[in-house]
Amino acid sequence: MKKLLVAAAAIAISASFAFKKKGDIEVDLDVINRIKTEGFNNSRVMETLWEMTELNGPRLTGSAGMKKAEAWAKAKLESWGLANAAIEPWGTFGKGWETSKCYVAMATPYYQQMIAVPKAWTPGTNGLIKAETYLVKVEEEEDLAQYKGKLNGRIAVLLTSTPGGNKAGFNPDAKRLTDEELSHMGDDPHLNDEPAPVMKGRSDKKKLNARELRAKINTLLREEGAIAVLSGRRGTMGTLFTSNGASYKMDAEPVLPELELGAEHMDRLVRLLDAGKEVKVEMELNNTFSTTDSLEYNVVAEIPGTDKNLKAELVMLGGHMDSWHGATGVTDNGTGTAVMMEAVRILKALDLKPRRTIRVILWSGEEQGLLGSRGYAKNHFGDLEKKEFKPEMELVSAYYNLDNGAGKIRGIYLQGNDMAMPYFQQWFAPFESLGAQTVTIRNTGGTDHLSFDAYGIPGFQFIQDPLEYGTRTHHTNMDTYERAIPADLMQASVIVASLVYHTAMLDEKLPRKPIKK
Repeated sequence: MKKLLVAAAAIAISASFAFKKKGDIEVDLDVINRIKTEGFNNSRVMETLWEMTELNGPRLTGSAGMKKAEAWAKAKLESWGLANAAIEPWGTFGKGWETSKCYVAMATPYYQQMIAVPKAWTPGTNGLIKAETYLVKVEEEEDLAQYKGKLNGRIAVLLTSTPGGNKAGFNPDAKRLTDEELSHMGDDPHLNDEPAPVMKGRSDKKKLNARELRAKINTLLREEGAIAVLSGRRGTMGTLFTSNGASYKMDAEPVLPELELGAEHMDRLVRLLDAGKEVKVEMELNNTFSTTDSLEYNVVAEIPGTDKNLKAELVMLGGHMDSWHGATGVTDNGTGTAVMMEAVRILKALDLKPRRTIRVILWSGEEQGLLGSRGYAKNHFGDLEKKEFKPEMELVSAYYNLDNGAGKIRGIYLQGNDMAMPYFQQWFAPFESLGAQTVTIRNTGGTDHLSFDAYGIPGFQFIQDPLEYGTRTHHTNMDTYERAIPADLMQASVIVASLVYHTAMLDEKLPRKPIKK
């Protein structure tokens, strides 16, 4: 058994048993070799991803698909021998929403079926409707008045920004991070010699933020008698970015049925209407709501610790299992969830004996604002706003999160935790040949690690190759199984398993930052 031992003043090779001397940062090369062998030669990560996404389908929070996936995940983790598997409630959410039919086509001046996805939490059409369309262009509140008396019985084609961005592109959709980019990511953010940005002036006209403006548009459309809405966001070549068209809350304001169109089809409608041509559209949506405020859940399972003095402490890892509804949510965040599940499968398959308990959690409600992880943190760690904390908060050594697409791991964000830097520099060293070596003090946002970071618990998100995440898959109708690269997910699973194991074997917990105000 070979172990690489790094002390504060020197680097030495030790053949003694690992994790004995406080202050040492140790890398167990023998265990890493075993993890790599299991993770690359006997991987189950693609099988897990396929079952989660292809068999369970979309997993919008509050939907039947999400409930089905939660039951599947619990059973899968139990089948691998993890203990204390549970579907644990974190709190109430709001209305569940399902879509079971979506059809839309241009009927006049000629027939053309269109690419579209219904906006979440919008109603259906109560059967097939066919109506004339009317172009509604609104960038500022002052634009609304011109549409009074013009929308009754019509389908509104809604533009809230200037079209025309759907042109031929000459940059690849997918990319990997270059050595130069990774080098700059490793720089301390305080090292900044860039000139201050020039601030541009704003229009004298009253500006509303997008949410406020859209609420006023919705009111206008309903009051003027429009019967449905067609809208569009960014995307090209049939890729469209899905979202919600109304709140999931029980007391949400009513809205009209709404579809998001592929950019090419949306732009065609706009061109025809701008040219003064009559355009009729037929559509049928079957969307349904639950009538009660739904209780929502996270899936939890553990590999129990074995050290009598440390087994009550926790090393946690996770990713969110909920998705949007336009596809099967593979890269957001089926891949992250499958990798975290694979990491604990590897550790369990090798029958490793972590000193601390390793707890994996699969979140729901992330897409609506980290609701599952925030609910878990409040239930287990206490009320952050009131500064009323529970003992379990002090038991967590670290939380590791994966939620930036399907790309392999290239490093880790430390969220400003300078004290953690020496640990990760040593723990990532054996993975330089796998392309993972960047340890940056920088922060990153938008994922469930923030729910832990807020409590001062070391919460980390990994740096990943972007691949097609920002161009083709993030919240789109193209977020499907084909977008996952097996070698990338195997690499990520191996690295996560190693970091979790080494964190669980330390004499001490990872150092903490102060709790944020």
